[in-house]
Amino acid sequence: MLERTRTAERYARGFAAAVVAVATLLLAANAGPARATAPQQTPQPVTDTR
Repeated sequence: MLERTRTAERYARGFAAAVVAVATLLLAANAGPARATAPQQTPQPVTDTR
């Protein structure tokens, strides 16, 4: 038969799980794609708009 856990132990486990969840979300939010290097600009043709 399973033992009953103490209330403090349940709260401690819940708090630890919440801390892990927040840390995971913060890491996931900061793990976005890397920034590209400076974009290469191609010369645009000059058009006459007269």
